[in-house]
Amino acid sequence: MSIAQWHQFLQNSATQQPNGSDSQPVIQDGTIISFSDAATELQSLVQDTIICDLSHLGLLQVQGLDALTFLQGQVTNDVKQLNGRNAHYSGYCNPKGRLLALFLTFAHHDHVHLQLPKELIESISKRLKMFVMRSKVEIKDVSDQIIRIGLNGSKATALLSSIFSQIPQNNDAAQSGYELVSLKNAAILKLPGMQPRYEIFTDISNAPAIWNALLQEAKPVGAACWEWLEIQAGIPDVTLKTQEAFVPQMLNLDLLGGINFKKGCYTGQEIVARTHYLGTVKRRTHLAHINVSLRPTAGDDVHNSQHEIVGKIVRSAPAPVGGYDVLVELRLESIEAGQLLVNNNILEIQPLPYKL
Repeated sequence: MSIAQWHQFLQNSATQQPNGSDSQPVIQDGTIISFSDAATELQSLVQDTIICDLSHLGLLQVQGLDALTFLQGQVTNDVKQLNGRNAHYSGYCNPKGRLLALFLTFAHHDHVHLQLPKELIESISKRLKMFVMRSKVEIKDVSDQIIRIGLNGSKATALLSSIFSQIPQNNDAAQSGYELVSLKNAAILKLPGMQPRYEIFTDISNAPAIWNALLQEAKPVGAACWEWLEIQAGIPDVTLKTQEAFVPQMLNLDLLGGINFKKGCYTGQEIVARTHYLGTVKRRTHLAHINVSLRPTAGDDVHNSQHEIVGKIVRSAPAPVGGYDVLVELRLESIEAGQLLVNNNILEIQPLPYKL
């Protein structure tokens, strides 16, 4: 079964939902846009437990005898701490310390997985392969081979417990990363969030049964809803439009346990370490709301009342209350200095779920 066949399964299963709904998923460029109207799905984020197909995310697999040593010299975090029972975020920088990608990283059996936006898969894979040289390392795109399912909501933990013999409990990055449980038919990762939030990794043969079981208590939603959950958790991202725009601390990667300052050298390490050791970080990513009808896009500039550029949009998603919630990178002094604007619309700063 290919991803196209998996999406065909999702279309078929939509007609067999327990609530009798016959809504069909809207699929665009391999992404599930929605299963019903957007407003209903956004309200489901607040009121219900939801499931989401995560095919819009890409997944690289790095394997071989030298895989860990190779990655250790490429990314900001310590991949040698990945033991098959945890996951962490990690940045991939250019020599100037500017982020080319942000990975959700975990080890599984004899390989390491790097999850990132699908639009970056080809370029990041190609760049990583440039540095393999004679190392015994193989880098593969397995985005179409491993099905990813997101689950969020008050019933999520109980629902998973009714299906699987074991589920992860810890999602505190400060305590050795986010907990990962590997079972015979799936791997389950506990993610940060306002409510219990998980990502399920499985193969094409087990995915339909897992999806149907979750569907008994959870409502399916499109990719934008998962994006909103990521934003509410304060998780940044790097896209084609924002590559090389940020050093890791600008995206709070150090606060998310995504940088290890003791692991040794990696590409861009000197700049990242200097930012850390030579003083307070002057730019940080914040959570904010914009009351507009047109979605802000990653890379849009933020201006102050004097029309100076003081930051950029990192990621955005429609909000259940209307308008859009965003993660926005800002000069810290600009927050107290007056009104902030994105495309002439007021930016309303909101509290993050962690301290800056």
